[in-house]
Amino acid sequence: MMRSATIALSFIMLVGCDENMDQQNRMKTYGDAQGIENWPGAGEALAPPSGTIAQGDLARAKAIAHAPPVTSDLLRRGRERYDIYCSVCHGLTGAGDGIVVARGFPKPKPFSDPALMHASADHLLDVIGNGYGLMYSFSDRVEPVDRWAIVAYIRALQLADAKRGGEP
Repeated sequence: MMRSATIALSFIMLVGCDENMDQQNRMKTYGDAQGIENWPGAGEALAPPSGTIAQGDLARAKAIAHAPPVTSDLLRRGRERYDIYCSVCHGLTGAGDGIVVARGFPKPKPFSDPALMHASADHLLDVIGNGYGLMYSFSDRVEPVDRWAIVAYIRALQLADAKRGGEP
């Protein structure tokens, strides 16, 4: 009998505790902040003050500004990053025959295409960071130094293709 009463009392106490988050005081993002004293804007989420930059942006901009010297370590890193991020579309040799192309994705231009052979390193770097055509941006996935490494490796693929005479 005592056990049943304890269980029933516990159940009643739990039902009476309505700590539902819907009932809590909160602000809605980008909602109306009227009536809140000392709030600097009309919305609840504020834009950053002018002149502020994201943490790490200056270091990333500095790393993008100048190409590092091409070394075997840079090319090795470029191949590693290329195989991870680029080969699925561009293929392991840069011929535009990656695995997603085999499954129906539009084929990118091969790196041996004259337009890409004559493209500047800055252009390739920009395409990796910002995307181009159907290619999306890799700026959130590939660090600036790795973008330079990929560009160096693409140039190595182009050189190897030119030495082969453009044959696979």
